[in-house]
Amino acid sequence: MRIKDHTLQLLHQMIGQDKDFRPGQWEAIEAVAVKKQRALVVQRTGWGKSLVYFLATKLLREQGSGPTVLISPLLSLMRNQIEMAAKIGIRAFTINSANKEEWAAIEETLAKDECDLMLISPERLNSEHFIKKILPQISGRIGLFVVDEAHCISDWGHDFRPDYRRIVRLVQMLPKGVPVLGTTATANDRVVKDVQAQFGPGLSVYRGRLARESLRLQNIRLSNQSERLAWLAENLPKFKGSGIIYCLTVADTERVAGWLKQKGFSAEAYHAGDDGNMDRPALEQAFLNNEIKILVATIALGMGFDKPDIEFVIHFQRPGSVVAYYQQVGRAGRAVEKSYGILLSGAEDDEIQNYFIESAFPSTQVFQDILQELEKSEGLSLYEILARVNTSKSMAEKALKILEVDGAVGQTFDKKALYFRTPNLWVPETDRINRVLDLRRSELAQMQTYVDHPDCLMKFLLEALDDPNPVACGRCANCRGRGLPTSVSQELVIEAENFLKNDQIYLGPRKQWPVGLFPDQKRSIPLEYQNAVGRTLCDYGDAGWGKLVQSGKYQEGSFGDELVKASVHVIRNRWQPDPFPAWVTAIPSTRHPNLVPDFALRLAEALQIPFCPVLHRTKEAPEQKTMQNSAMQARNVIGTIGIDEIIPHGPVLLVDDIIDSGWTLTMAGYLLRKNGSGLVYPFALARATARNGNT
Repeated sequence: MRIKDHTLQLLHQMIGQDKDFRPGQWEAIEAVAVKKQRALVVQRTGWGKSLVYFLATKLLREQGSGPTVLISPLLSLMRNQIEMAAKIGIRAFTINSANKEEWAAIEETLAKDECDLMLISPERLNSEHFIKKILPQISGRIGLFVVDEAHCISDWGHDFRPDYRRIVRLVQMLPKGVPVLGTTATANDRVVKDVQAQFGPGLSVYRGRLARESLRLQNIRLSNQSERLAWLAENLPKFKGSGIIYCLTVADTERVAGWLKQKGFSAEAYHAGDDGNMDRPALEQAFLNNEIKILVATIALGMGFDKPDIEFVIHFQRPGSVVAYYQQVGRAGRAVEKSYGILLSGAEDDEIQNYFIESAFPSTQVFQDILQELEKSEGLSLYEILARVNTSKSMAEKALKILEVDGAVGQTFDKKALYFRTPNLWVPETDRINRVLDLRRSELAQMQTYVDHPDCLMKFLLEALDDPNPVACGRCANCRGRGLPTSVSQELVIEAENFLKNDQIYLGPRKQWPVGLFPDQKRSIPLEYQNAVGRTLCDYGDAGWGKLVQSGKYQEGSFGDELVKASVHVIRNRWQPDPFPAWVTAIPSTRHPNLVPDFALRLAEALQIPFCPVLHRTKEAPEQKTMQNSAMQARNVIGTIGIDEIIPHGPVLLVDDIIDSGWTLTMAGYLLRKNGSGLVYPFALARATARNGNT
């Protein structure tokens, strides 16, 4: 039997007797499994790239080759594909932090050559266990090396990851004749050339058309969030199937999901934020089973998620690049005759995207400060570094990752992971970083152009992605001259505005002091000195009350009566703290001495309880917003707040205007409790939120 016919039989076993190779699939399989070449497959999402490496693995194992090593950032999303591969007898295993109890058995399986496919994340390549225990068992006998989402290797890819640099080194060290396969759905000419250069000479590129025949695109500008919420409420009932609504920030996923639930939709928020209650695999499975109709997600639901019957993908805000947009909207229409990709564009889009661009790389100063602190010690944990370097946790992690990959920093793998300085010289790649940031800005400009593009929207995307045959689709709203409504009911807009204004934001108490703050004391804050759960009226600058807080602080110099009334409504009708506060006090400020006390006084009068300004500033400190992590923020507050010797008893409402880290309220509450107050209920007009959307 010809090898192609045999492979087709295997394909039938995996996905059904009525299926055939898609254009380019057999050619890619033949390249790596028969000709033992290096290949890069660039095909649209849903094309079947995983079939290529599973079938190639089966053929190579039948020829007596060693196991396939698959590097992928998407291991948690590959459950379905692994089950599919098992239908042709492929024995696939993964080594990850969540299955440590299985590692010994997997090592034994490798030793017996009973593993056909080993799946690992790129981060695992820096794991001591992998380097010492796993790599020696497969080194020299790898049958096929696969790099999934290969665009992550390139600086120019929309999702560049430093850990992928280690993969390039591994590829370059592979023995001659070991086939290599890279797969991606989102690589334009620039990225393809970069991957070709890094994978070495002789890399064949198998590139297909990126157009999605079932997808109907439409762009709609609605500046205010209330208008977009109203549009969703009006138009989502027109879709019978399931869909995804993408948001740029974690807060917006929660807000949109909350609105949709209130309007009777089956919707859940999905993100990688600090929500211990979120079970993302369970949400994914419920969505796959159609138990949830709508996932409101950040890009945490990104590459690799495969639900073939998604009918619509709606963007509540505009992504930062055409490539990212194509990748996300490509979740829709894989196995349905008609699907929709609707881009809603709002007033906040550019502000959020510019924040993402500016925070894409740590500054040179952050790199240098981290190296300087490591040079002074024999090893520091991440939190010990944060106690010494004024940078955010996410920036420190990015900097350490880059420094590790560049060989300037090493990491111990003992019970306590410590970073240490290596003897290697390190020079910041300022030119490279600036080139990447310039590209991100040009990609943002291209996306801005796409929103108002008057001609075929699919053709615009295909041209931006360097598709070999970009033609007008004849299906998008621009081609057809019609689409979903672009205006919304004013009655629904008003309802959405009221929803935004009544959106409750909880303030959880700080329960531990940061690492290194009080070296000689326990980190736990005694329960009797912790604040109660508090509330915030809004997110700073956001729709609803956020703009009024912003203008009140920086333009008017006073918070209007409208904010007092709104705060009273939240406290008395929605929050209803029990026992109710007996008095009100305020966080003092040297920069705006009257702003918060004046608001707190009027709030106390409206609540009909006394205002007692018992707190005062003892010294000047830098603005809290200039402190980038918890340790720095807490240290910045210590010793700056004093308290009167005699204070009222009973529960107290502790008022501030804008909460950033929460440490000012924590320290003030600690002082109040230690000096005899009752429960401390923190209340802030607005929460300052970092534009953290890919979590």
